[in-house]
Amino acid sequence: MKHYEPKALVKISRYQNFFPTLEEDIQKDIYKRMDELLEEEKEYCDKGNYEHIAQIVTSIAMYEVLQKHGKTEEEAYKIVSEEMWKFLDPSAMQKLSKKRFFLPLMKKVVPFGFSKRSGIGWRYTWHKDDAKNIFHFECNECIYAKILGKRGLLKLGAMCCHADIINYGSLHYTDFIRTKTLCQGGDVCDFKFIRHETDAGDGWERTKSI
Repeated sequence: MKHYEPKALVKISRYQNFFPTLEEDIQKDIYKRMDELLEEEKEYCDKGNYEHIAQIVTSIAMYEVLQKHGKTEEEAYKIVSEEMWKFLDPSAMQKLSKKRFFLPLMKKVVPFGFSKRSGIGWRYTWHKDDAKNIFHFECNECIYAKILGKRGLLKLGAMCCHADIINYGSLHYTDFIRTKTLCQGGDVCDFKFIRHETDAGDGWERTKSI
């Protein structure tokens, strides 16, 4: 099983480029706080959750430590959220979405990938009877909501939810629809992808998802 160690987790997190720009004493304090968080959340530290825990504990630690080093809550959240989103690059997904096999591929790859990269604390509902132009599923349980919710930090969860909008919100021929998430007060996270014959703006408008 992969080793849950702060430096290793930062290196695979969405803060891997930003973290080295921080002052050394801030880095040390973030590592220290991550150690504490890993001990507190060790029930979720299994093989499947490795990448998720990297995002969660790095986000929490950075958000809290920046405030201890003089940033306001608003400033700390702005830094943590914007640096996370800045790291994302949806161009490969957008390029792939031009292909006609995109949605059939998603129907196979997403459930398989989630089964490998979701450990304890996750639960999904998959729908195998979708029409060929539709792919939808629900996330019924999520460790972001569980860990961040009990800490009063669901805004960091919503920040992570927004990463899906960046990755999926501009796909070619494909509308990404999500009306609720667990981190934003919903009873589930509802994901739906609808494939069209034409691109956005030519007969259909993109859904404003959350």
